[in-house]
Amino acid sequence: MKSYYIYTYGCQMNTADSERLAHQLEQVGYLPTEEVEAADLILLNTCAVRETAETKVFGRIGELKRLKEKNKNLILAITGCMAQKNQAEMFKRAPHVDIVLGTHNIQHINEMIAEVQRTHKHQINVDMDNTVLPELQAKPNGTFFAWVPIMNGCNKFCTYCIVPHVRGREISRPVEAIVKEVTELGQQGFKEITLLGQNVNSYGLDFKDGTDFGTLITALDGIPGIERIRYMTSHPQDMTKSMIDALGSSSNVVTHLHLPIQSGSNRILQKMNRHYTVDHYKALLQYCREKIKDVVVTTDIIVGFPGETEEDFQDTLQLLKDVRYDMAYTFIYSKRSGTPAATMDEQVPEEVKRVRLQQLMDIQNEISLDLNKPMEGHNFDIIVEGPSQRDENTWFGRTSGNKMVLFPKDDSLKVGDTVTAHIDRAQTWVCYGSIIK
Repeated sequence: MKSYYIYTYGCQMNTADSERLAHQLEQVGYLPTEEVEAADLILLNTCAVRETAETKVFGRIGELKRLKEKNKNLILAITGCMAQKNQAEMFKRAPHVDIVLGTHNIQHINEMIAEVQRTHKHQINVDMDNTVLPELQAKPNGTFFAWVPIMNGCNKFCTYCIVPHVRGREISRPVEAIVKEVTELGQQGFKEITLLGQNVNSYGLDFKDGTDFGTLITALDGIPGIERIRYMTSHPQDMTKSMIDALGSSSNVVTHLHLPIQSGSNRILQKMNRHYTVDHYKALLQYCREKIKDVVVTTDIIVGFPGETEEDFQDTLQLLKDVRYDMAYTFIYSKRSGTPAATMDEQVPEEVKRVRLQQLMDIQNEISLDLNKPMEGHNFDIIVEGPSQRDENTWFGRTSGNKMVLFPKDDSLKVGDTVTAHIDRAQTWVCYGSIIK
């Protein structure tokens, strides 16, 4: 039997694509292997969001050359955002690669493998067709959760982001197709799904018939077996009150809302091409807190964007104090070739970025702890996810608001069980609790 091994880098969308690639490979007789040395096909599903991601992938491609030299029949394929971005140089830089497959063409993996076997020549398909989003089955890797892409591409063109250039324009899946997939996942025993899109709040706008993200959320409400619906990532520009109403009234949408702000300065938001103001963002968030019971809010923030002054940075710190996020994912700005921000003047010195990042994290950590402490003494439903990375005798699960709860291993529990946890002690990033029986 032929075997395959997939390296997956980057975001959850790439994880979902890898699951769809795995299903196609198994349809023609490939079986998964945990030993890369034994694989007949090695596929790298790549990320191009940061330069470091590309460097890491090219390093891995170089390492795999020795396997190609040992096994002349080994097929090495590169897909994902890096394949789309570096298509012109991929075979020159790594001639031992056999297939370069763009982000819009993963449905062609089997025919390209067959063509390599027939011709023993390089194969490439990086065409970007934004008129059709093929429906592909997946082989979910999760035991109780599954990824469900609802769209592809992005129309926003934030000046720091490469995604629109490698994923193309936005194109949505039909509501009916998504409902069908989620219904089947519920029948198969999956309890939690995550709806994926570069900007889920712009879902359906390309249909031009009034369909939007709120329409989809309403259509997914109450599907048997599905206890939790998560979604990522939201964008403040396209979020509307009607969408928020749908989220708040759903019986299975989680209470976790990830709403990236990126900066607390209107001047920097404009340079980022984000198309909303801080006041607009705050008003949206206030409406969310009114309509979504017990909502847990997280965000993304970039520190040191080109031209960010100390005043701009202080605006961001003030935003943290005003909004009080449960958690903020903070990043130091790094140049991404091919984006407008990479060539902007007034690049912020690295040392200044690091100092600002630490100040930001110090404030956010205090807020996160303040918001977690009131959880002590209360009970929360969690879904058991298994042993923690540090201690196999400590297991964990997550609340609807995505708060991680650690608890002593219990042999009567299995991964995927929904249980009630009593929070004994809350820390900045995690809570410690005990299972109530």
